[in-house]
Amino acid sequence: MSDHNHGHEREPAPPRDGDEGQAPELVEISELSKKGYQYLKENRIRDAEQSFARILETDPENNYALVGLGDAARKRGAHRDAIDYYKKCLVYHPGNNYALFGLADCFKALNQYQKAIEIWEQYLLHDNRNITVLTRVADAYRKVRDFRKSKAIYLRVLEMEESNPYALIGLGHLHYDFKEYREALGFWQRMVDMQGEGVDIRVLTSIGNCHRKLKQFEQGVEYFEKALKKEPDNFYALFGLADCYRGIGQSGRSLDYWNGILAQDPKNKVILTRAGDAYRAMNDYEMATDYYERALNIEFDVYAVLGLAVIARMQGRVGEAIESLRRLIQNDPKNYRLSLELAHCYLAQNERQKAIDALQDFQRLGIRNSYVQELLTKIQR
Repeated sequence: MSDHNHGHEREPAPPRDGDEGQAPELVEISELSKKGYQYLKENRIRDAEQSFARILETDPENNYALVGLGDAARKRGAHRDAIDYYKKCLVYHPGNNYALFGLADCFKALNQYQKAIEIWEQYLLHDNRNITVLTRVADAYRKVRDFRKSKAIYLRVLEMEESNPYALIGLGHLHYDFKEYREALGFWQRMVDMQGEGVDIRVLTSIGNCHRKLKQFEQGVEYFEKALKKEPDNFYALFGLADCYRGIGQSGRSLDYWNGILAQDPKNKVILTRAGDAYRAMNDYEMATDYYERALNIEFDVYAVLGLAVIARMQGRVGEAIESLRRLIQNDPKNYRLSLELAHCYLAQNERQKAIDALQDFQRLGIRNSYVQELLTKIQR
């Protein structure tokens, strides 16, 4: 779920009317400035830039023009050019809020979160109750994975405005990123309670994902279906539903949604492999093989090869499966699923000791895995 833009287009107040009695060039500057900001609003970027450039011919240090050129460059996505204009403005007008704001946003856009944080904190020295800035700082701390600072600032925003949507959504993401799914659910649920039917689809898919991670698949289904009502081909909703039905063990239902994604994106090898798994779970080995091979025609995929090995074992071609799995394990020794399947292959050939060896080889890597341990205990009994 992508971050929300904080809906706050900064605009230096254009010079006011009533500029009579001023020197003619000041009146002209004032007019050009007003025009420039109007053009920016209308997304007429070139016209805006021309107006601001004309101001600089007369007054090279004009803060409206420098900030305006920065904003125009930022709208074009030329963040480095924008940074130069904002910095120039700050040389002549230290502490100019609009220049600080623009500069921080540019660093954020360039993923230079630490620099953005420094500037926003400078801004907060003048105005430490600015909610827009506080949520941006909290977002930036979240991006650099500073859980404590990010959480503290989001909570400060909620003290000032108890239902601030950016803080609630941010806290949801923060806890989700740190795998605290129950806490994330609480914050996102507050958004649903506040906004009801009008809640953003990304909140619904995020709640669905929390339930999915907590293996509460039925609850996940409910939220992904609500999301799908809003947007029938939303990737995250389709993926979530498919995965939840897979979790409940309803492979047929999950297939409907995997195929829904493939209708839009037929070359998605991850989804082709998942759909192959669903056909395999329904014992339709022919269709499963077809999907795995389609995935492999796009590029190598370890799970597609694993799927084909499982089918080979089920169809009695155990030697072929073992060979394939041993090659996979050479390249990906830490993938426990490969060692588990290899052990199942040896058991299918009544080679108990080889099955034990395969699982113990995996354990020697120092990775604890409950599935591997369970199977090992079962065989050794």
